Amino acid sequence: MKPNRSEMTSLEREKAAVFHSWSAQGSINPMMVQSAAGTSLTLEDGTTYLDFSSQLVNVNIGHQHPKVVQAIQEQAGKLATVAPQHGYEARYVAAEMILDHAFEGAHKVFFTNGGTEANEHAIRMARLFTGRNKVMSTYRSYHGATTTSINLTGDHRRWANDTGTAGVVHFFGPFLYRSAFFSETEEQECERALAYLESTIQFEGPNTIAAIILETIPGTAGIMVPPKGYLQGVREICNKYGIIYIADEVMAGFGRAGAWFAHELFDVTPDLVTFAKGVNSGYVPLGGVIINEAISTFFNDRVYPGGLTYSGHPLAVASAVAAMRAMEDEGVIENARLIGEEVLGPGLRALVEKHKVIGEVRGVGVFWALDLVVDRRTKEPLAPYAGTSAAMGELMAACKAQGLLPMMNYHRLHMVPPCTITREEAERGVAMLDKALESVAKYYVGQ
Repeated sequence: MKPNRSEMTSLEREKAAVFHSWSAQGSINPMMVQSAAGTSLTLEDGTTYLDFSSQLVNVNIGHQHPKVVQAIQEQAGKLATVAPQHGYEARYVAAEMILDHAFEGAHKVFFTNGGTEANEHAIRMARLFTGRNKVMSTYRSYHGATTTSINLTGDHRRWANDTGTAGVVHFFGPFLYRSAFFSETEEQECERALAYLESTIQFEGPNTIAAIILETIPGTAGIMVPPKGYLQGVREICNKYGIIYIADEVMAGFGRAGAWFAHELFDVTPDLVTFAKGVNSGYVPLGGVIINEAISTFFNDRVYPGGLTYSGHPLAVASAVAAMRAMEDEGVIENARLIGEEVLGPGLRALVEKHKVIGEVRGVGVFWALDLVVDRRTKEPLAPYAGTSAAMGELMAACKAQGLLPMMNYHRLHMVPPCTITREEAERGVAMLDKALESVAKYYVGQ
């Protein structure tokens, strides 16, 4: 018997009809969102939050940017869809603009519907180009949820989907705060992580490895800014063994780290760059792969065995063009950098002195994480790996009570507002967090 929807609340209808991502369907209670604008999100009951999650760390240009909304409307009125084998202006202009901001030697752009597909296709390109099959990625990583990308992913979400036959080799990347190498300094961590990576390559067989894929700054896994020299060392190792270096910039790109692409901060040139999220703030699904000249040219006389019905969809690329133009005209990238340097970085680090539950603050631009612990000496996390805790639940509730919507992941709180956030809004967000952290002081057991 069909339910009587007229007697159901909107939440009841949502739960009855929609199958949600990464959730046990019977226990979820999603917030019912009515509208959004700029850095604010409003629920159906009128509650408004300062959005320090940027939804899934993708609304870089803020909610409902009028120039992007207008571009989608105008494109829909002119050409709402077209097959990918045809060409048209919005697609090539979007590609040109992306290439203009990309790494030296960037040659072409392959458009996808999102980040997971971008990583799938980047791996496919690397395997075809090298004639090798294995791909290496770190344990602390997230690369997507389709077959190859979920196997590349290092966190626990891989476990239920891991066939063990995907040709993926995982390794530990640098992370001094929870070092796998017993390092005491950033220099040691960098040196030991690179030595371990090269040793792993040698034992796996260099001639079997097609690519190393790294989130330039791992996002979901904890916003761990790599130590100076690490990515350059990876580049050198890839050069030495003929391995393709893929920079996953799905989350870190398009302003999030205070630069068009995060790898610019480390003076390193990848072979392939994957992107999505921030390129158009998710207004219409879009992702892609930026391809260097060598790999692009390889397919000049070879058919690339891959494609998507909606590759470079008109509404998606039109929104990307508008978003990138707004970023250029309105100084969005520069704003993200300054907010990180002058407000979020200093403000969040100041909270360490006040709240012992904060083990470490790390980040750059508008891309920050608080590593929360019950004891700073042991670094025991406030929630277990791949799980949550009463403490984290209370902290999120306290944040919402203050009107703040951050992103929570296990024992971490991620402060990742839109790149367009103002100084006043950023300061207000830090002040809200300051008050919310008082709710979990009782869980700290260290000295």
